[in-house]
Amino acid sequence: MTTMQSAVGLKVPKNLGEKIISLAHKLEIVNKTLFIKSQSDHLLIPLIRQPNENELSQLKDIAPQLMLDKNDEVFVEKRPAEETLDHALKRQLPPNLHSSIPHSFDIVGDIAVIEIPSALNNNRYKDVIGQAILRTHKHIKSVHAKAGAINGVYRIRDLTYIAGENRTQTIYNEYNCKYHVDLAKAYFSPRLSQEHHRIATLVNGNEVVADLFAGVGPFAVPIGKLCPKTRVYAVDINPDAVELLKLNVKINHIENQVYPLLGDARELANSKLRGIADRVIMNLPETAIDFIDAACQTLKPAGGLIHFYGFTRKPDTIDNLKTRLTSAIEQQHRKITAFNFIKNVRETAPYEQQIVIDTQIH
Repeated sequence: MTTMQSAVGLKVPKNLGEKIISLAHKLEIVNKTLFIKSQSDHLLIPLIRQPNENELSQLKDIAPQLMLDKNDEVFVEKRPAEETLDHALKRQLPPNLHSSIPHSFDIVGDIAVIEIPSALNNNRYKDVIGQAILRTHKHIKSVHAKAGAINGVYRIRDLTYIAGENRTQTIYNEYNCKYHVDLAKAYFSPRLSQEHHRIATLVNGNEVVADLFAGVGPFAVPIGKLCPKTRVYAVDINPDAVELLKLNVKINHIENQVYPLLGDARELANSKLRGIADRVIMNLPETAIDFIDAACQTLKPAGGLIHFYGFTRKPDTIDNLKTRLTSAIEQQHRKITAFNFIKNVRETAPYEQQIVIDTQIH
């Protein structure tokens, strides 16, 4: 909403406006909260006070024809600049801690998840950080801190509530897909949004896709929405993730495309999914290499594509990861005929990257 305020105005010709504005700022008489007005061939500069005789003389040396409008002229107020998290925290934290201020965090729906450095990891500073996030990001309603690494068979990260609404459930939107997410019960990363979309755009025709570690469906759901003739078998061992996946399939209206399956990927690859897939997605970077047998068994006998995700940690390299993947596939009496795509998807820790390798398998 536009708001107005009255102030004394300094009327000057436009051709001398820049010089007058510069001098008026030096004299500290400009009202910086209001916009300068344009009036045909003149500018009207809002002032915080009337200039004294000496100041007025200096101004008239530049523009003899300037006029002081002592009547309260109405000006448009400037909206205050939105405060950044960095600025907010620098105002509230001691200077010796400024170098530890976190500069980024994940946003999932209306929940923020932040990693708090050890120097700030106490209840007092965590509360300051949480409240600052809520104040500087109005759409965020709940703030949690990472309390450990992703771990366990279900790939869950412990979180510590620090501000706002004490909940871990939210609705997240990505590339025209909607997801019910519970960060305390099922793994989800908004940092892979482009990768979710990239894979979905590669699928075509009457393909059968197996997503062996599907979570709440960030790969399976967009494939189902973009490819109505494709069948996606979305597998996860976490019952909470599968329940959320079923809900996400329903709210995105893809019940005829995506089929959630609860169970161990290897067991399902040996039974229901054996030899059915044209394409396999393996987004389990910590241990995906251990499930290459399941991926190869899921692929059709004639072969297909595997989207493999893994980590490299220095001094490890992408070439080393390719070598390990090639060896694991050859042990399953399969062969890589092409590396279609290789990319560093994101940095997950200092000197650690998540890598995707798209491989054509025969």
